[in-house]
Amino acid sequence: MTITNSILADVSAGISELKKNPMAVLQQGDGAPVAILNRNKPVFYAIPAKAFELLMDKLEDLELALIVEARKNQPEIEVSIDDYL
Repeated sequence: MTITNSILADVSAGISELKKNPMAVLQQGDGAPVAILNRNKPVFYAIPAKAFELLMDKLEDLELALIVEARKNQPEIEVSIDDYL
């Protein structure tokens, strides 16, 4: 039985290569994630800080969209700014 692993990156590198020169491995990805392989199986993804920040922003947007969707049919409540001064 053969188990296949999807690699969700265009660039991959071995863990030995990562140990030798981590920054060179990240630079190979040109700003995109790099799949790190151990015995030809992906064990983790090295993600540049900027790409990670964008990913976190998108996840936050998705969470907020779910909250908006869940609350969209709730009744509106009239408020006045004067009530808070």
